[in-house]
Amino acid sequence: MNNDFDKLSEGDTIDGPSFAVSRESIRLFCDASLDYNPLHLDDDYMKGDFGRTNFGGIIMHGMNNFGLISRMITDWIPPGAVHRRLETRWVKPVRPGDTIRPAGTIKTRQTTQKSRWVLLDVVVRNQKDEPVAVGEAMVEFPP
Repeated sequence: MNNDFDKLSEGDTIDGPSFAVSRESIRLFCDASLDYNPLHLDDDYMKGDFGRTNFGGIIMHGMNNFGLISRMITDWIPPGAVHRRLETRWVKPVRPGDTIRPAGTIKTRQTTQKSRWVLLDVVVRNQKDEPVAVGEAMVEFPP
């Protein structure tokens, strides 16, 4: 994964580490975030319908996707660069037993008077190669 701004091109990709989702990892995220919503913990609660949605069991916190994308970006950027923005949208629930992995594609590069910027399309995919989260991130590289 190249992280030298001058050698980056639109379409270049970065990959993050895969993450095996388990009941334990979901519980640990509950503890870390203090979010004990029954969506993430209570199988009986999750047997019900939520409007037109039935998840069929507990689901991982969406913010866990956010964390994986952030890790991918901060592992990729060189010293002095700053992960400035990340916007994501969750498109599919993630359940215990899934394995997810973030990836990014350089959308644009821009040099301004004071800095250099990279805009990335980001996605988290499950083991079936289905997107579970999509979004956009921005990184500022030092001049």
